[in-house]
Amino acid sequence: MENPYIYALAANLSFAVGVQFLTHYARRISAMWVNSFKAIVAALLFAATILVQGGFHHIQPGYAALFMLSGIIGLGLADLLIIKAFALMGPGRTMMLFGFQPLVIGTVSYFAFGQALDLRKVYAILFFIVCLYIFSLESFRKHGHWNVRASLYALGGVAFDGIGVLITRCAFDGSPGISTTEGNLYRAAGALLLFAGISAVRPFGFREGFGRLGRSGLLWITAGSVAGTYLSLMFYLNAIRYAGALAAVSGIAITGTIFASVFECVLERRAPSRYLAAAFLFFLAGMTLLF
Repeated sequence: MENPYIYALAANLSFAVGVQFLTHYARRISAMWVNSFKAIVAALLFAATILVQGGFHHIQPGYAALFMLSGIIGLGLADLLIIKAFALMGPGRTMMLFGFQPLVIGTVSYFAFGQALDLRKVYAILFFIVCLYIFSLESFRKHGHWNVRASLYALGGVAFDGIGVLITRCAFDGSPGISTTEGNLYRAAGALLLFAGISAVRPFGFREGFGRLGRSGLLWITAGSVAGTYLSLMFYLNAIRYAGALAAVSGIAITGTIFASVFECVLERRAPSRYLAAAFLFFLAGMTLLF
């Protein structure tokens, strides 16, 4: 029997490592460029993995389209907003707001899959709202504004990511013969379609971005894309596929928050601020109510 919680833990660890590099280059170039690049890297690795594993399995076009839709929403729109939030408020603070995701997934799962919905999740949201206020207060004290935009980007990304998770689960339920890697490839293809469409309407200089990286920059952002997208998705979709309760798996996000906060402080060579420490206490209280 596959253990979804081990997969979820591994997904959060690899994601927390990868986003440090993705955040750096999103600030240096743009969130759109970083998302497009990591989607290409992930798609190529997924395709290569499928070929090594023995090739593609049959899938009905409708379920392939469902995977691609989940990629457009979960890997395209969600990641674009989340990377923007990373660039504005940092990975650790942004990932604390993933505490809202169990409520999103739990609510939709109640109606879509008949899974139980605990009212404590609603009460837990009050603690996460306090986290939002603390981050806004920190921004106001440091920069003279509340930085509402960063919080809205983060919350929007969390909501879209949760919707993408649910659509992915539906697609797996309808096509049990395909592998997790194939599901990931279809999702990455969906995200690439979204970014290609955006580029056609509003070009963001994808080719020009390589000139701003240099050889070492290209190496680091590739490493970040492998860890933060390819590996994390491989682990996370296995967790989604074998989980009995999706909200419980999403709750493992607490480890991702811890990992991201620690790595962020280490890389920036600074101690956690008192605001981050206070927000983390409220985050833990909220997660305690959730589980």
